[in-house]
Amino acid sequence: MVLFKCDGCGLTKKISDKYSNKTVTCPQCKNRVKIRSLARKGKMNNRYSISDFVDRTAQKDRGQGLFELESDRLLEINLNGFVWTKMGSMVAYLGDVKFTREGVLEHGVKKLLKKAVTGEATTLTKAEGRGTLYLADHGKKVSILNLQGDSIFVNGNDLLAFEGDIDWDIKMIKKISGMMAGGLFNVKLSGTGMAAITTHHDPLTLAVSQNKPVITDPNATVAWSGSLAPELKTDISFKTLLGRGSGESIQMKFQGDGFVVIQPCEESYFQAA
Repeated sequence: MVLFKCDGCGLTKKISDKYSNKTVTCPQCKNRVKIRSLARKGKMNNRYSISDFVDRTAQKDRGQGLFELESDRLLEINLNGFVWTKMGSMVAYLGDVKFTREGVLEHGVKKLLKKAVTGEATTLTKAEGRGTLYLADHGKKVSILNLQGDSIFVNGNDLLAFEGDIDWDIKMIKKISGMMAGGLFNVKLSGTGMAAITTHHDPLTLAVSQNKPVITDPNATVAWSGSLAPELKTDISFKTLLGRGSGESIQMKFQGDGFVVIQPCEESYFQAA
């Protein structure tokens, strides 16, 4: 008997030796699985060999469509057209893919002015053609979102990629301009299509209601539903100016009906005085 283990659905069972070193179809999820023979007594154990490493780390086609998670920190895009990606996020590609940095007037004068005013740091790259594209962002965890006529705000630093048909715009948080070095901007995605965001470690989504507002640290806030319009809460006192504040002087307040996504890490977008 040999061991059958599907990486697609997790199904594990023993099957006949006749399937050893062959590729078979998983009866549960239809994923293609290569069966490796078990080491026998008197023969060299194949564990940790180069061939074993290649088998374990080989690219797997999960048949999930345009956006796939090759791993929880690596996004695979099966490209046939174009997508927008975070500049510098490409780690590999196969096929005929062309990369073009976002043009100065690519999205019109209005968005150009917004980028200048907000100090937006994220520059987009257009990836177009036909092939397989792999994206990552400093080992951060990747989450795929399928927009179906709805909208979501994403911190610009945490936006990895999105389909070209999705509408997007740069937004600033109410009353935030002039308070933060470089500005805290976010991108509003709306319409229909796939998008990918990144977080340091596992994201946590908190429900927001009118009677139950949620307060977050801006540096740990990743995304929130398009129905919410957060405001800044400030707790700047004389102690803060003397460098003896709590370290939580600027906060984001979410109130209404929706959700907010946070991460267990504070990225330094800005520092309070």
